Amino acid sequence: MFRERVVRGGVVWENGSPGPHRVLPDGCLDLVWAGGEVVVAGPDTGFRVVSGGGGVVLGLRFTHGMGPVVLGVPAVELVDRLVPLADLWGGAEAERLAERLAEASAPGAVLASLAARRMGEAGPDPLAAELFAGPVGSVAGLAGRVGLSERQLHRRALASFGYGVKTLMRVRRLSGALDLLREGVAPAEAAVRGGYADQAHLGREVKAMTGLPPSAYRPAR
Repeated sequence: MFRERVVRGGVVWENGSPGPHRVLPDGCLDLVWAGGEVVVAGPDTGFRVVSGGGGVVLGLRFTHGMGPVVLGVPAVELVDRLVPLADLWGGAEAERLAERLAEASAPGAVLASLAARRMGEAGPDPLAAELFAGPVGSVAGLAGRVGLSERQLHRRALASFGYGVKTLMRVRRLSGALDLLREGVAPAEAAVRGGYADQAHLGREVKAMTGLPPSAYRPAR
């Protein structure tokens, strides 16, 4: 069973499913507690299949751009990686957090409190609002809206999200298309509404980034 709740700076999630599950790219970082160890899951550029059966896994998925604020590490250094928190914060601090999680009656609240404390007064990343809400348009247009050169925008995106802007747009487009497919929208229509050249383009992108064809995401009849 998978459960989640929104907290400041992200979403606390809990996965008690016994079997493997597929993690898709979303431009986010996660702080994950599993098997007594705390690790950081960096932003993915493709899918990962995570094995289940090891008990309940708890995590905090940071709102876009907030992971580096809490962790103190540019997102680009964590792309496609699972890194022990001890490698980022030192063994003593990571061990104290793991002990607090193990002893807590509500470990999700421990993660939420930790994130809120380390964020301090930091608010939502304004660049994330431009990149993950509403149409992005061209890279040049986006750079103009946020008052950065295209080179500055690229560096900022790498630090905050781990991807360049074009990859972020690709991830966003995939997410929107999968939502349409899950709602039962036909692949041809999902391709048009999702911003793909045609249905074949949609099929290639979905298979490349998720490992499954578009039909796998349509509701069972």
